[in-house]
Amino acid sequence: NTIKQYRPDKPLVWCWSTTYPAINCSWRLETKTHLPTFFSSTYRLGMGGEVKECVQATTVANSCSIDNVQMFSINPYVLNVTAVNPLGAATTHYYFFQNEILKPDPPEDLTVSQIPGQRKKILLGWKPPSSWKFPEYFPLKYLIRYSGDGTNTIKTTRPTEQTSFVLTGIRPGVTYQVQVAAKDFLDHGEYSAWSPAASGAAWMPK
Repeated sequence: NTIKQYRPDKPLVWCWSTTYPAINCSWRLETKTHLPTFFSSTYRLGMGGEVKECVQATTVANSCSIDNVQMFSINPYVLNVTAVNPLGAATTHYYFFQNEILKPDPPEDLTVSQIPGQRKKILLGWKPPSSWKFPEYFPLKYLIRYSGDGTNTIKTTRPTEQTSFVLTGIRPGVTYQVQVAAKDFLDHGEYSAWSPAASGAAWMPK
């Protein structure tokens, strides 16, 4: 049996940004071509912008990256991804605004600490995601979710701009599981995935 070979269909393209001012894009073909297939990717800002290369690791790679993005542009970026094999070629034009595809990585190094003398409070601390550049210029805001062991209730705090937070109303003797997520301070894009959980309980007198 010979395997049927196909010309490429239009690549399915998606882009995301884990920090200003960089963008990552990936693509895939819905149908296997059963032939060596190569990809080229270029981008421009707006319809009349200068065409630049979206940097790929190799010509068979299914991803590329854009550095030095012009932030807060009123024009969309246009990414062109072309798939080529001996039977033909197909191109996808993908339009996006960076601030709409922004999704930070999760915060890091989450800790849960006791506060001496406080039986109903615990202190949380964390760091911004290391991939988020220039947090002093582009602050993040954070959501915290937590639950006590033995309960099915998950509570979420209001957003905070600090990298520490005192959780109040803690039940003495109960261990709490805590996670934190990050989002651009100006509310662009979406929240990160939740961080790995950390756990701890409030201070107890000896």
